[in-house]
Amino acid sequence: MSTLQSLKLVATVKPQHLPEIVKRRHKLTEKLWEQIALAKSQITGEPLNLTKQKTVKNAETGETRTISLVKHVRPWWFNAENGTVCVSVRYGAKVIELAKGKPSVELAAMTDLISTLEIIKKAVEAGELDQQIEQVSGALRSNFKS
Repeated sequence: MSTLQSLKLVATVKPQHLPEIVKRRHKLTEKLWEQIALAKSQITGEPLNLTKQKTVKNAETGETRTISLVKHVRPWWFNAENGTVCVSVRYGAKVIELAKGKPSVELAAMTDLISTLEIIKKAVEAGELDQQIEQVSGALRSNFKS
């Protein structure tokens, strides 16, 4: 029992359900991580090797198996008319406004892209974009209701 006394024991249990906003934050954080990986691969010139799992069913035998497929990640950044690089944050197919009427961040150079994406990721994890995420996810959900 003396070994366990060196640990900090607490009386908490794992929550059964996460709040919806926390799930949405995690989803956006994961997509930002993919964008950071894509930016790093483009800057260094190395290929991006992200995979996703897909379950397929064999039509003849009826057997199901899981296969790995290459995941295609589209960049969220683009070259603006004035020649600068701009990055927008997307939640699903919608662009999130980072400030009222301002959906993009202008960068001085492509080398600033990774640090900018990491700053945005920290803001999402801190809950600074919760209102914008709720607004965009509500618009996405309304498209599915009839």
